[in-house]
Amino acid sequence: MARLASTVLVVALLAATATAFALTQGLKLEESTIFGTDVDKIFSPVCDCDSNRATISFRLRQADRLDVALIDSDGEVVATPVEGERFERGRVEIRWDGLGADGQPLPEGEYRPRVRLREERQTTVLPNPIEIDLTAPRIVGTGVTPRIISPDGDRRSDRLTVTYLLSEPARALLIVDGTKRVETRFPRERDTLAWFGRVDGRSVRPGSYPLALRAEDPAGNLGDAVQLAPVTVRYVSLGRDRVVATAGTRFAIRASSDARRLRWTLGRRSGFARPGTLRLRVPRQKGQYTLRVSANGHSASAAVFVREPSR
Repeated sequence: MARLASTVLVVALLAATATAFALTQGLKLEESTIFGTDVDKIFSPVCDCDSNRATISFRLRQADRLDVALIDSDGEVVATPVEGERFERGRVEIRWDGLGADGQPLPEGEYRPRVRLREERQTTVLPNPIEIDLTAPRIVGTGVTPRIISPDGDRRSDRLTVTYLLSEPARALLIVDGTKRVETRFPRERDTLAWFGRVDGRSVRPGSYPLALRAEDPAGNLGDAVQLAPVTVRYVSLGRDRVVATAGTRFAIRASSDARRLRWTLGRRSGFARPGTLRLRVPRQKGQYTLRVSANGHSASAAVFVREPSR
């Protein structure tokens, strides 16, 4: 009799185990009502940018009336962007402004979307946290080299390099003469960027260009601009633009360039020289001439006035 009771008990336990296993497997095979979630990871409700709202997106297997709320780390509801609105089957996309009930931005931190299906009587907290970031990045340190560039394509001083250190990982934006010209691709705390002195594929004109640097974090917060020392774009420059000399004599003029050699013309004469001080003989006849010095497609000129020798 005892053996029979023991056998019955074992059979009952096995049946219960099989039933529980079948139920568990059935639950596993049951398709979730909400799937295909896609939630923004970080945003800033105070930035003047496209990312000042977070997108909460998911798919519904069937139409239902939804309540979508945001809960904080303590599980408290801090915002309810959707209450009782009916959505059809398919993709649902909700934009959240990051504001609390008082209309003010919520404190920095992580918040999780909670979706309640009224007809299904099912509540799901999405596993994707949304971070609110209200703090703009600061530029802690910078370096600019060189101070003079000549973007003429000869690979000698063709580009400006800016090194920087930020208060947090962010993308850097280089502003040249009031216009954004370069921005880094990835948010990093420290990095370098380069400007090749070109706009729309063409080298800019010679002159002095003011520089400024800003930083933008992944949430869209844009930090204040920091003014940098200006950069000078120079191809060929002469120490003076007017020379007065006596016919048949020599004169000296400074020619600055990063090119290996320069070509000069004065009257009917021409030649090549290295950058530095040029010592040239003026024509033997009085009059006004033009000294032209060129390198790599760029040139500078000076007027040369030749007077007759005194008697």
